[in-house]
Amino acid sequence: MKEKKDILAYPPEELAQEPVLKGYPKYRGQQIYQWLHQKGAISFYEMTNLPRAIQEELTKEYEIPSLALAKRQQSTRDGTNKFLFQLSDNHFIESVWLPYEHGNSVCISSQVGCAFGCRFCASGITGLTRNLTVGEMLGQVYRIQGIIGQRVSHVVVMGMGEPLDNYSTFVSFVRQISHPQGLQISQRNITVSTCGLAPQIRKLAKEHLQITLALSLHATTNEKRRTLMPITNTYPLEDVLEACEEYFTVTGRRVTYEYSLVAGVNDGEEELRELTELLRGKSCHVNLIPINPINERKFAPSNPETALKFKKNLEKCGINVTIRREMGTDIDGACGQLRLRPGVKRGYFERSRKSFLGS
Repeated sequence: MKEKKDILAYPPEELAQEPVLKGYPKYRGQQIYQWLHQKGAISFYEMTNLPRAIQEELTKEYEIPSLALAKRQQSTRDGTNKFLFQLSDNHFIESVWLPYEHGNSVCISSQVGCAFGCRFCASGITGLTRNLTVGEMLGQVYRIQGIIGQRVSHVVVMGMGEPLDNYSTFVSFVRQISHPQGLQISQRNITVSTCGLAPQIRKLAKEHLQITLALSLHATTNEKRRTLMPITNTYPLEDVLEACEEYFTVTGRRVTYEYSLVAGVNDGEEELRELTELLRGKSCHVNLIPINPINERKFAPSNPETALKFKKNLEKCGINVTIRREMGTDIDGACGQLRLRPGVKRGYFERSRKSFLGS
């Protein structure tokens, strides 16, 4: 059986050149693109302004990636929603809706599982299964937006997986989600988190995107960092920080350094002094994150007083810093808590048919 192509992966200019549209006016490609990326169509037969012949040819040649809603959890504390989606090959991913005063954010996954095994993160406990496609990454945003019935304004690629390990797909995702003919999410409202793949960070700088790069730092020396993040054995801290500085120099976009505060591990006086010296003089933002619990690890978060001490000391040195407001912890939807959920039964494939524009 012929494998169908992921139609969400095509930018409008390429879609218009596809053989199936040969002989038709160019605006047909634009109509299809808008149905997919603005109105959230999940079937070609929803595209009511297309001739039936085009609908049938599209159905034969292409697929709109299927994300079936298996489970939805809603936080009783802060309005966070976590979604478990089942993919067409029966693998599962998790995504999160985060309502903020400044707009609605969606945290999406880039892989099924993760290969990098950060000690504080649930996503990598069972390893990497596969990369997601462009359509599966876009589909998380479109699917959640349709379910909630509100427009997404910010996207963080911080869910399951290492985005820069799925590099070309991630870059295509950014270009598609921000395309003027699509959802038009500003690239400045897109953040990607990486464990520190130095070559890919340097490569990303040359894409000249306007997204925010967030480095999972979490320790101040190679010795300490490798106990939390094995990737340090491949890319030492000096190399990663140099790549981040290169990203800032090329793009002009300030880098965010994420620092999870783990009681008795990286929150002492020595670590505070080292973190201050490490980032002094850099144009950056520090995001202090009290570690979130996962069953397989016994890490405990630092107390609020310690977090505040870190914040004040960094601010005294002119470093911009915030303590992250953790959302969704009661539904395991916070930073580091997303994971594979095997054995979950397939849910009903329900979604809103509303246009995403102005919703």
